[in-house]
Amino acid sequence: MKLIVIGLGQCGGRIADEFTRMGRRAMEMRNIEVIVDSFAVNTDTADMATIQTIKADYQHRILIGAGKTRGHGVAKLNELGAEIAREDADKILDALRAAKNLYEADAFMIISSTAGGTGSGAIPIITNVLKERFADKPVYTILVLPFEHEETAEETAIYNTAVCLKSTYSIADAVILIDNQRYIKKDFSLKNNIYEINRLIVEPFFDLLCAGEEKKHKNIGAKVMDAGDIIQTLCG
Repeated sequence: MKLIVIGLGQCGGRIADEFTRMGRRAMEMRNIEVIVDSFAVNTDTADMATIQTIKADYQHRILIGAGKTRGHGVAKLNELGAEIAREDADKILDALRAAKNLYEADAFMIISSTAGGTGSGAIPIITNVLKERFADKPVYTILVLPFEHEETAEETAIYNTAVCLKSTYSIADAVILIDNQRYIKKDFSLKNNIYEINRLIVEPFFDLLCAGEEKKHKNIGAKVMDAGDIIQTLCG
């Protein structure tokens, strides 16, 4: 199965970056393309600088809302993230239209945290725009739930999560929820935890996406799951 991956906000961008690494690994190990192209969208230039693998150009690392935020983020304001996404949706669409082999992709995968401002506000807006403009491709979302300490210390995290889940669930073809807390390792620093968590989030997709694209006879089982099977399962 071939995906176009879009990460929204800091969390979404980092996980999209991990999907990009996974795509390179699939190509190196199996000569299979599973990630057609990947993009990071953010309102914060500093967050964008943490991206390592997604192409370092303005088409793939898209800064939105610069007129409102001056590149300093939305301070976890869900409504502002949504407003900026509405205003700059065409900027994202223009980048997608220029994507390599756009029409070979089976689906879009959009990723964000539910607790932040940019990602949680933008994901229902961008999901809806993609469904309107690319009616032939399903749009799946990965929503990352907040850490336990965020739930107890930040009321905005709870509010943003509730708004994000409600608005995205009614639009996306499928919502995949990720619980950050279950991946935490006690002996790791927060930075190392985050990198390891992102890797663990993405890892299960490797074999799933590769299965339907496999070309070597020795790696193909008696029963094959392809993109159509995955789409039918996710869409119910």
